[in-house]
Amino acid sequence: MADSKVAQPDDKSLSALKARINNEPIASFLNIKILEISPGHARVSMKMRAEYLNFNGVIFGGIITAVADHAFSLAINSLAMPSLATQFNIHFLAPAGINDELFGEGKVIRSGKRVGISEMTVTNQNGKLIAKATGTTIPVEDIR
Repeated sequence: MADSKVAQPDDKSLSALKARINNEPIASFLNIKILEISPGHARVSMKMRAEYLNFNGVIFGGIITAVADHAFSLAINSLAMPSLATQFNIHFLAPAGINDELFGEGKVIRSGKRVGISEMTVTNQNGKLIAKATGTTIPVEDIR
């Protein structure tokens, strides 16, 4: 749940983000779908495929991380764009399989002038918690 430290919605940041997300190569490559985006919040989904399995027969952690990371990126950049991740921590709580559709949800906890803090969850189609993550960002003037 967002607290009073979350920046007030900036229509400029949200509009700029929405203009750019349809052309993002990595989300397109992974076929990540955006389900919801609002100031400080995002939900995405991704259908698992056999190509994402590791040698233990479960979905590779990097794929689960990608779902959480995309929700993270959308949530924070909806408030302060561009914001770049400086830290990402994830806990894998249950395995995912090829029949799963994973849902990533990102919520901004704090969006300030110098730092942003977000929490993410990844669940499957049955609501089972697959992973929990946190991330830190910094807002930047120019990323290039």
